[in-house]
Amino acid sequence: MINDFKPNGLPLLIGSLPVDDHLLAIKLVLDYTPEIPLWVQLPVFREEGMIAQFLPGLPGLTEEDERFFINTSGRNFNDDIIEFYEEYLSVTGGEKDYDDTRFVLTPETAKGFYIFTDKIKDLPVKPKAVKGQITGPVTLATSVSDQDGKAIFYNEEMRDAVVKLVAMKAGWQVRRLSEFKVPVIIFFDEAALAGFGSSAFIGISPHEVAGCFEEVIGAVHKEGGLAGIHVCSNADWSVVLESSVDIVSFDAYSYFDKFILYSDHIRKFIESGRMIAWGIVPTLRPEDIEKENAASLAENWKKKAKMLEPLGFDLRTVLSQSFITPSCGTGSLNLDQAIKVLSMTKDVSQILRKEIGI
Repeated sequence: MINDFKPNGLPLLIGSLPVDDHLLAIKLVLDYTPEIPLWVQLPVFREEGMIAQFLPGLPGLTEEDERFFINTSGRNFNDDIIEFYEEYLSVTGGEKDYDDTRFVLTPETAKGFYIFTDKIKDLPVKPKAVKGQITGPVTLATSVSDQDGKAIFYNEEMRDAVVKLVAMKAGWQVRRLSEFKVPVIIFFDEAALAGFGSSAFIGISPHEVAGCFEEVIGAVHKEGGLAGIHVCSNADWSVVLESSVDIVSFDAYSYFDKFILYSDHIRKFIESGRMIAWGIVPTLRPEDIEKENAASLAENWKKKAKMLEPLGFDLRTVLSQSFITPSCGTGSLNLDQAIKVLSMTKDVSQILRKEIGI
């Protein structure tokens, strides 16, 4: 079933909405993207912030003055990290179920997940797929520091713990969402890749980044899911496109000119049957949201997709292996702007599917 899945230009959302009501959030999702719904993060709640939401379970996790850090010098740290790996091995070895471990999303930090699963089981029409998401391992490990203010990515032991925590929480999502008997998609949000190669990430090699990716992607594949990597700005796309990821999600509205520079990588990626999530609906600047409409964005997509024709792909082939998405989540927008983004995402998909005949 998973191997046969094609997005066929369907609309898909990234993850966050600017509301404080999870029931309203899932209603919006089902109104605008019922074919591939997702659970929603509400960043208005501190515990649902991009980093905070997925930190629980890390050894040494400490909160002081509303700041999270990893205290590797604490007197319980060694015991904590041993317990972490024992728990990890007990799950991967089949001795313990996910649900009895630290590797689950809890109702306190991911209320949207539980409301989503409750609502999906009662839908009159089964979705074509369902989506979850989690902060990617590189972003999580470069965004959290130790007690001395140094990013834990540079601590090999803690980097490995972050990768394994993300992998397990992603695998748990796939297992839970697989209960609905449709393909499961998990996006790893890797905002930090925008800084890869800059002085802010000095000393981080492509090999290290690729290693992080393969472990978390492997966890999704092991549970039978499809893995995506989402970057909402420019990046070194070779690292993503050369990975074993099934879906590459990018800001096609603002950064297509940078993405297309990797034409050889893109050709091999599409030839392998994998998928692109085109963030053709802007979310970065409110003025772009205001000036665009579904027709203008559909034309924008066709203009850019035609630039793949020299690589050997016509529009129908490209759309069959594409999702239509916002360029990023809408959690930082106001509600009117967010609803317009959702509406345009749905309408662009409908226009393209009708015009191209999918």
